[in-house]
Amino acid sequence: MNSSQLLQQIKNQIREISPEDTHARIERRDDVAIIDVREKDEVSGGLIPGAVHIPRGFLELRIEDVVSDRGKDIILYCAGGVRSAYAAKTLADLGYTKVESMEGGFARWKQKGYRFDMPRSLTPDQRSRYSRHTLLPEVGEKGQLRLLDSKVLMLGAGGLGSPAALYLAAAGVGTIGIIDDDLVDASNLQRQILHNTDRVGMPKVESARETLTKLNPDIKIVAYQERLSSENINRILDDGWEVILDGLDNFATRYLVNDASVWRGIPVVHGSIFRFEGQVTTLIPHQGPCYRCLYPEPPPPGMAPSCSEAGVLGVLPGIVGTLEAIEVIKLLLGRGEPLAGRLLLYDALKTKFREVKVRRDENCAVCGNNPTITELIDYEAFCALA
Repeated sequence: MNSSQLLQQIKNQIREISPEDTHARIERRDDVAIIDVREKDEVSGGLIPGAVHIPRGFLELRIEDVVSDRGKDIILYCAGGVRSAYAAKTLADLGYTKVESMEGGFARWKQKGYRFDMPRSLTPDQRSRYSRHTLLPEVGEKGQLRLLDSKVLMLGAGGLGSPAALYLAAAGVGTIGIIDDDLVDASNLQRQILHNTDRVGMPKVESARETLTKLNPDIKIVAYQERLSSENINRILDDGWEVILDGLDNFATRYLVNDASVWRGIPVVHGSIFRFEGQVTTLIPHQGPCYRCLYPEPPPPGMAPSCSEAGVLGVLPGIVGTLEAIEVIKLLLGRGEPLAGRLLLYDALKTKFREVKVRRDENCAVCGNNPTITELIDYEAFCALA
C-alpha cells in the first residue's frame, strides 16, 4: 500500500469538515476545541482564532491537558489536511469520539479569506533560554509569553527577596519592581544572595538590578529606593502590579500592604522566617483569608524580634523565598493550586513541612462582611522594628 492509498484509507475511517462549516461553528461560538497540529515555524504564519497549538508529534502527550473530555467536539487542522487526518485517527484510537479533520487545512482557510490571528512568538534567543519551560504543557510558549508580560512587585531585596527575585528573573517575569531603602551591609551576605562583598554600601535596589539584569537581559527592573508607607503605597501600586511578593521583616509594613492589597484586589504571596523556622501562604483577596484574618492585630513592641536580634539560619530564606517564587509563577500562569487558605510551615532543624488550614474571618476588620478599617494606617508605633 502506497502513501496515497494509506491516506485514503485513513480518511475513510475519520470524519472531515469543510473550512466553511468550521468557520460557521466558530462564528456561532459552538463548544468545540480547535487544535492546530502544525509545527512551530508554520504557526508563525497565522493561526485560526481560538485554536490551540499542539504539534503533531506531541499530540498524544498533550491532548489530555487541553481536552480532558473524550466526548467533546474537536476539529483538527494542519497546513493541507493530511497530518490532521492522521491525527484524527490517532485521537479516535485514544477514545475521543467526536473528532474531525478540516479539509484543505490552513491553506484552504486562507484562500476562503477567513480571519486569522498572527500569533506573537518568542525570539530565537528566548526559545533557547526558556526551552525547559516551553517543554512543559502547563507553561508552553503561550505561558512563557504570559510571564514576559507579567509585573511582580517585590517587597524587600533581603533574605527572602533575594532567592525569589533570582528565580523570577530567571523564569522570565518581564517586569520586577523592588522596594527597599536599605544599603548592602556585610552582615547581609550570609543570606542575601543578590548582593556581594564588592557592593557593601551600595543601595540594595541597585545591587539587585545589577545582579538580575546580568542574569536575564529580557527583564526590566523598577527600583524604589524608599521605605513603604501610607504616603507612597498608592503611588507605587498605581504602577499596575499583578502580584506582590512579601519579603518584609517588619509587621508595620506587612499590615499596610495587606490593607492596600485587599482594597485593590492584588494577591500577596507572604513569607516569613525566624531562626530555623519559616512559613508561606498566598493571600488572594475575597477568595481566602487576608493577613489580618490570620493575625488580627500587630504584636506589641518587643514581642517579635527581627533577624538582627534573634538570628536566622542563612539557608532558610532560600527555601522560603523559593517557595514564594513558585506561588507567584502559579498565580501568573493560572496553574496548580495556590496556598490560599493554607499556611505552610517549615522546620529546618527537623526537615519537616506542616500545613495548617486557615479561613477567612467574616468579622475581619479589612476583608470581613462589615469592615471597620477603610483607610491606610501606619503601625510603626505598635510594632517592633529592626
